[in-house]
Amino acid sequence: MSNPGSSPASAHHDHEHTPLCRSCGAPTTAPTPAPWSGTTDSPPPAYRPIRLPAINAPTNTAAIVLSPVPQPLPVPPAAPPHAFLVPAKRITSPDDIARFHASVHGLHFLGFVAALSASVHGRKLSDPLPSPPSPAIAAVLDLVSALAALVASTPPLPHSSRYGNPAFRLWHEKLTDSASELISRITATASSPADLAGADVELAPYLLDSFGNATRIDYGTGHETNFAAFLYCLARLGLITEPDYPAVVLRVFTAYLDLMRTLQDTYQLEPAGSHGVWGLDDYHFLPFIFGSAQLIDHKYMKPKSIHNPDILENFSKEYMYLACVAYVKKVKKGPFMEHSPMLDDISGVANWKKVNSGLLKMYKAEVLEKVPIMQHFLFGSLIKWED
Repeated sequence: MSNPGSSPASAHHDHEHTPLCRSCGAPTTAPTPAPWSGTTDSPPPAYRPIRLPAINAPTNTAAIVLSPVPQPLPVPPAAPPHAFLVPAKRITSPDDIARFHASVHGLHFLGFVAALSASVHGRKLSDPLPSPPSPAIAAVLDLVSALAALVASTPPLPHSSRYGNPAFRLWHEKLTDSASELISRITATASSPADLAGADVELAPYLLDSFGNATRIDYGTGHETNFAAFLYCLARLGLITEPDYPAVVLRVFTAYLDLMRTLQDTYQLEPAGSHGVWGLDDYHFLPFIFGSAQLIDHKYMKPKSIHNPDILENFSKEYMYLACVAYVKKVKKGPFMEHSPMLDDISGVANWKKVNSGLLKMYKAEVLEKVPIMQHFLFGSLIKWED
């Protein structure tokens, strides 16, 4: 995702801001500053940026670049009668990873993520949905709202450490207690609810693992992936269909992201893994994929626009990618190129389509193909493990 062909001058793009309209993001004219006279003014400072290497940066960058871009695939429907299972962990080695990605559900799960991304090309968060949200989408939104309400009733406890407020365990216990009831409200929206009797046995573990680990009080891309797996299972059951995909991203996933930011800030969740995903974000990956898809073919905003504070201030409520960058800049101090070198490198890519395709490839290579992350992924009757 880096731009090795750029000139040294491009390294200081973080400090250049083109004036933009606060309403539409279009560039505006600005007076050209007077040249340095050399007599009355002090000479301009010699700026030599220092770029630090990305922590835990991908070591197989060339392989990622040369790999094919994941393409949208339809979700294979699960026809009744169903034999729901308590899902279990099955991945313990690189061979297991390879087996998963060669399987039907390995291919179609990644295709589901790519299809969600494709469904929001050029769409703002405030845009009207192309199709009215289905009852299942409304029920999932109610679930996220109910979990957000539990935060208000579970305040953080006095705690001296930087991370890991123990009140999160209480919040997660409330989630566990209410999971079956909340899931039953979703399955009740099916055309034949009786066909989905007992589905909570299989769906609840995905849901419980979507919001972090109560023992370690941490959260990372593996938990986020389990939320995507929860949505994939709903799609397999026919509760979510392709016309719902824009609503899944622009309504459900944004609500989930807002809740996770609240949990991270309220309970100081530790980033799961070492330094998150090498500086992209300590916690998340999918909103960068979906957010870059939103910006594809935008007339004015380019990847380098993340360095313009006016852009972030005025458009982060419409585009997930910008919201994620704004959040990173809020919680991390120091030069952006030093605390987020990967995001800084991505900002040098020519257009959002290339950013989006590159992030999809990175998600497969750096999340779905990593044993430390995928060892927690769950397999049941809806996402089957194939021996």
